[in-house]
Formats: sequence, structure tokens, C-alpha cells
Amino acid sequence: MARRAVAGATIGTALEWFDFALYGVVAATIFPKLFFPSLEPTAALLASLASFWAGLAARPLGAVICGMLGDRWGRRQLMLITVSVMGASSFLMGLLPTYQQVGMLAPALLVSLRIVQGFALGGESTGAQLMAVEHASAARRGFYSGLLGICSPLSQILANFALFALATSLSPDEFESWGWRVPFLASFVLVLLGIYIRMKVSETPSFEALKKSGVPVRAANPLGVVFTRQWRTVLRLTLFFCGPAALFYLIVVFSLSYLTKNLGVPKQTGFMLLMIANVCAVAGALLGGYLSDRIGRKRALLIGSFCTLVCCLIYFPILNQHSIGMTMAVMGAFLGFTQFQSGIQPVWFAESFPTETRYTGSALSYSGANLLTGGPMPIVAVALLNAFHGSPWAIVVVCGSLNLLSFLMIATSRETRDTALERSTTH
Repeated sequence: MARRAVAGATIGTALEWFDFALYGVVAATIFPKLFFPSLEPTAALLASLASFWAGLAARPLGAVICGMLGDRWGRRQLMLITVSVMGASSFLMGLLPTYQQVGMLAPALLVSLRIVQGFALGGESTGAQLMAVEHASAARRGFYSGLLGICSPLSQILANFALFALATSLSPDEFESWGWRVPFLASFVLVLLGIYIRMKVSETPSFEALKKSGVPVRAANPLGVVFTRQWRTVLRLTLFFCGPAALFYLIVVFSLSYLTKNLGVPKQTGFMLLMIANVCAVAGALLGGYLSDRIGRKRALLIGSFCTLVCCLIYFPILNQHSIGMTMAVMGAFLGFTQFQSGIQPVWFAESFPTETRYTGSALSYSGANLLTGGPMPIVAVALLNAFHGSPWAIVVVCGSLNLLSFLMIATSRETRDTALERSTTH
């Protein structure tokens, strides 16, 4: 059942992240022209990236509502609901009319579906993490956590491969008129597969133990408990993940725009570079989770955070060398070490909260970081690049500061590797 749980969580979440990643790629490339053509190019790009952020902005609301329901009613039911909502919203995106067809209604519908998509993912991400980690044995929690960490880069690989294949096989006009819609429509079939897999997974042992302990979980108020008793933990974990969240979206969303618009790299080459970088990210997530079982969550996270700080300082100078090989190497290292930390995040967050508030506390921390820095990072990066006349050093300062904050939060945290998940603050 543990293997089935991690398979269901990993595959289902990867499929949902595929839709989310797909949106990020097209938002940085073709959506400015299709949905915001009345604006000048920089403003259109900012508006398109703002629609990307709208989905991340909706995640905390999804995290709060789904977190409370997940702590009251269990993890399994919420996972089936969120994957269904995500699939429906992504499918409808593939059917949207453009600005030329319906005017302002087009971007309004786009943003509305993006918000629904973000709401569903806000509850999905943490629920899938808990489904896998709570099923895992104590000695292999980090490894299972690393498997969950591959979901986002794996989805980026699939999204970029799909768009790369379409962009190379279709003419530019065909790709802009209907080619970009194909992955959105096809993803609905993949989501059905995710639903089928999750229906085969039972409720987690930790939640079953909580119900048997006599704790009245259905009448509990997990959000109130988190805000009154565990707010320091939520704040610390949120500030920690602000660094990896910002760096991840800087690389996978803004970098594509920077490469194609500022450095003149063809879109197909940009998609290829992101695919290779995400392969490195898959390896990084697995390594981070595995290493956290061996040397502890804290020490492994400190290693990852230090390495991303180094990458942050050398990233743009290497991109500006116009060398495909060097660009490939630095993007792979940067994204790999960023995802190294994301591979540890699920288990570290789960071990930081008791069973009856674990879903709510973890979801608030995870989605809060993405709201504060993950979603806004591409917008901030474009604005800073424009304000400083094409110089990326202001972006480096912002990202480096967030990385240092993240490092500080890790350094001041306790080790959680030996924490028992079947625990309650009530009993």
C-alpha cells in the first residue's frame, strides 16, 4: 500500500503539475500576443505573467479550505476532488477563444480558469505529499519525499517536450492558432488516469490512527489551532520555502522569456534547455530526499541552500556568454540544487506538525511561500530588468537575499528526522 500510495501521489501530482507548468511556458511566450495584444510588448508580457501569478495567488485559499477538510475528513477524498477540478479547468483552457475573437472576455475567462486551477492545486500539492509520506516507513520517508519532488520538474519536461514537438512540427501560425491547445486538451485524459490510480489507495495510517484514538477530528478546528499554537512553525517554514519557490519560477518561467527575448535564443532551443535542466531537477529531488534519510533533513537542506546561492551569483553572467553548452550546465545545476531542497520539503513539513493539523499547517506554509515569492518572481524579474535597462543584477540581489533568508530559517530549525508521524497534540 505504501508503494501504491507514493505511485498514486507522484503520478497524479505530476499530471496536475503538467497543466500548471504548461501554462507557465505559454504565458511567457505566446499568451501575450493571443490574450493581451492591445498592450505594448513589455506590458503584455507583464499582464500574461500576472495571470500566471493569479493561479498561485489562489493556492492559499485552496490550501486553507482543502487543508481543513483534509484534517477533518481524511487525505484520500480530497485528492480525488482536487485532481478532478484541475483536469476540468485545464481542458476548458484548451477551448478558450482569443482576444481577436471575443475581446476582453478572453483574458477574463483565462484568469478565471487560472484561479480555479490554482485553487485545486493549493489543496492537491500538500494532500499528495501527506498521502505518500504518511504511508512510508520512518526509514524511507525522505526517499518517498524525493519521489514527490520529481513531480514538478517531470511535468516541466513533459510540458516543454510537448510544446517543443509542436513548435518544430507546425508552422508559427499553426502553433499560435491551435497547436498550443493540444497539450491542454490531451491532459484531461492523463488526469483520468490519475483519478483511477488514487481510487486504489487507502486512507493513510496516521489519519486512521488519529480516528481510532478518539480525537473528534470531524468537529475540530485545525485552522484555528494552527494560527493560535503553531503560527511560528508556519512562518518559519514559509520563509524557508520562499527561496526555493522564487528560484524555481525564475528558472522555469522567466529564464525562457530572458533567453528568447533578450538573448535571441529560438523558442525551440529554449524549450530544449528547460527540458534538460528539469532532468537535472529530477535527479536533484531524488538525491535530496535520499540524503535526508542518511544525514538528516537539516544538514541536507543547508547543503542545497548553499549551492543555490552560488548558482544564483553566476547564473546570469553565464547566460550572457551566449554559449548553449554553458547555459545548459548552469541551468541544470541551478534547477537541480533548487529541486534538491524541494525533494526534502514534503517530509520536513509533514514532520513539523501533529496529525490533526498537518494538512492545514503544511498547506499554508507551502502555498504561502509560492504566493509571496514564487508567483510574483517572474513579474518582479521582468520589471527589474526593464527598470535597470537590461541589467540582471537587481534580480540577482533579490534572489540572493531570499536565498540567504531561506538558509537562515534552516539553520535555526530543529532536526525532525526521528519524529513520529502518528502523534497528536490532544493525546
